[in-house]
Amino acid sequence: MSLRDQLRILVVDDMSTSRGLITQALDAMGIRQVGYATDGPSALQILEKSPVHLVISDYNMPGMDGLHLLHALRNQPKTRSIGFILITGRADKQIVDTGRKLGMNNFLKKPFAPQDLRACIEAVVGRL
Repeated sequence: MSLRDQLRILVVDDMSTSRGLITQALDAMGIRQVGYATDGPSALQILEKSPVHLVISDYNMPGMDGLHLLHALRNQPKTRSIGFILITGRADKQIVDTGRKLGMNNFLKKPFAPQDLRACIEAVVGRL
């Protein structure tokens, strides 16, 4: 069984269009085990019940942004080792540096092409 068949991913984004673009790109890569959450708190609830290998999260979300979600994941033993990719339209140095300090595995700047997403994922989990 290949990595792409086993890989479980949770996409976290408050914008349905962005979620759709990411999930379509993942589907085109052959990744079928993809869930989604519309905000950080619901992502934490989902991950508590059903852990994944990788979280792909938007940075700019109301209530709990992507860095706060990452911080929460890294502070819980059950979710500490989940891979984390931050997607942001504002990939400024402060956001990226904070993400790295919190344990972010990779980041991707919007807008991006599907091959950019694939390269970003492969840098975290290995070749798909």
